Amino acid sequence: MKKTLIMALAVMTFGSSAVWAADVEIKGDAAAGKTKSATCAACHGADGNSTNPEWPKLAGQNAQYLFKQLMDFKAQKRVNASMAPMVAPLNPQDMADLAAYFSTQKAAPGKADQTKAQLGSLVFKGGNTATGVAACASCHSPTGLGNPAANFPALSGQHVAYTKIQLQAFRQGARNNDAGKMMQNVANKMSDAEMDAVAEYISGLQQ
Repeated sequence: MKKTLIMALAVMTFGSSAVWAADVEIKGDAAAGKTKSATCAACHGADGNSTNPEWPKLAGQNAQYLFKQLMDFKAQKRVNASMAPMVAPLNPQDMADLAAYFSTQKAAPGKADQTKAQLGSLVFKGGNTATGVAACASCHSPTGLGNPAANFPALSGQHVAYTKIQLQAFRQGARNNDAGKMMQNVANKMSDAEMDAVAEYISGLQQ
């Protein structure tokens, strides 16, 4: 049971999702989440497809991952000046509903710079054995759809700028809400060129 809670399995069924907050299962309702998402739309778009490349696309992201990020923002485990006031009035049910809604939306396709995507493909699929960079695909899947059962997020189609910002934040320790410092350890070994190339490749992946 404890292992199940730690893995935080997300179950998507008919527009609803089950997420864990401590030892309590909370079922998110996508319809309720759509109603509650009005304040999110200004930055992330009504359907979770943001137009500002520095703000993440939420559409198609797995519900448990979205729920965790909202919880972390509220607990200040993940710090962002723009998100802090947005999550302040939210309770766990609100977060579960929002996560359920955005997870059911279709992510708009991204576009990769093919001059960089070739290197990005190599790092994403195989890592860099010379420097110890792990392959992104090992956790986020070869297609970038993530691993909901392990709470690894979907990456495919994400904005290039946002992905680079997050990789740099992990490398600098400014973002440290990753389990077991997994992303921090990967980002610490990546070069700027690898981050740039991987971000381009990810943007071109389709959900």
